[in-house]
Amino acid sequence: MKAWSTGDCDNGGDEWGQEIRLTEQAIQAINKLKPKPRFFVLCGDLIHAMPGMPWRKEQTEDLQRVLRNVDSEIPLVLVSGNHDVGNTPTPETIAEFQQTWGDDYFSFWVGGVLFLVLNSQFLYDASQCPALKQAQDQWLDQQLRVAGQQQCQHAVVFQHIPLFLQSVDEDDDYFNLTRAVRKDMADKFAQAGIKAVFSGHYHRNAGGTYQNLDMVVSSAIGCQLGKDTHGLRVVVVTAEKIVHRYYSLDELSEKGIEDDLMDLMKEK
Repeated sequence: MKAWSTGDCDNGGDEWGQEIRLTEQAIQAINKLKPKPRFFVLCGDLIHAMPGMPWRKEQTEDLQRVLRNVDSEIPLVLVSGNHDVGNTPTPETIAEFQQTWGDDYFSFWVGGVLFLVLNSQFLYDASQCPALKQAQDQWLDQQLRVAGQQQCQHAVVFQHIPLFLQSVDEDDDYFNLTRAVRKDMADKFAQAGIKAVFSGHYHRNAGGTYQNLDMVVSSAIGCQLGKDTHGLRVVVVTAEKIVHRYYSLDELSEKGIEDDLMDLMKEK
C-alpha cells in the first residue's frame, strides 16, 4: 500500500500564482505514477489568506479548480491548518471550513490501516470554541480505543501542527504544540499504538521519535522557510512497517519512486 502526504500549500501576496503552479506540478507528478497512490493528503494551510483577509475567496476558488485535476481514482484528504480556520478558531471559521472543504476531523480505513485526521488548532487555542474541542477530544478517545485494541494493522494520525519538531522535550515554539499538550497527546498516541503522526506547518522537513511513535514533519509544496525543495513525501505501508521519503517535485516528476520503495509496495 502507499499513501502521499505533504506539508503546507500556502503562501501569499504576489507569490500565490507560483503556489498554484507548484501545486499543478505536484498533481501532474502524482497522476502519472504507477501504481496509483491509495490517497493524497494535504496537511493543512490549504490557502494563505486567513479568515477575514482579502483574497480568501479567490484563493479558495483557485485551489479548488486545481485540485479538480487530481486523478478521480486518487482520493483527496484535506487537513485543516491555522490559515484555514484561524490561529484562534471560532465556531464560524470551523463552519466555513466544513462547508468549503469538508469535516475538520474524521477517520478512515485503507487496507486495514486506521487513519485519523485531527484539527490541531483545537490543541493550540480553543478558547473561542471549547465545546468543539471537547467534541473532538471525546471522538479521539473513542478512536484511540479502537487503535489500542489492535483492531487495525497500523494506526496513523494527520494533523497540521506537529507535536514536536525534534524532541518531545524541546522548548515551546510557534511551530510546535506546547509541552503540556504535546506530552499528553504523545502519551495518548503511544499508549494506543499509533505508529506515526504526519504534519506540516513548519515549511521545512523535521521530526523525531517518542517511544514507538514517529513524528514526521513535511515541508511544503510551496513556500520554503529552510533549505528544502518544493516537494511531497511518499509513504509506503506494509504489514510490518511504515516507510517514508521526501521527494522534490522535479525529482518525483522526472524519476518517480525509487526501486527500494517500489519493492516494498510489492510486499503483502
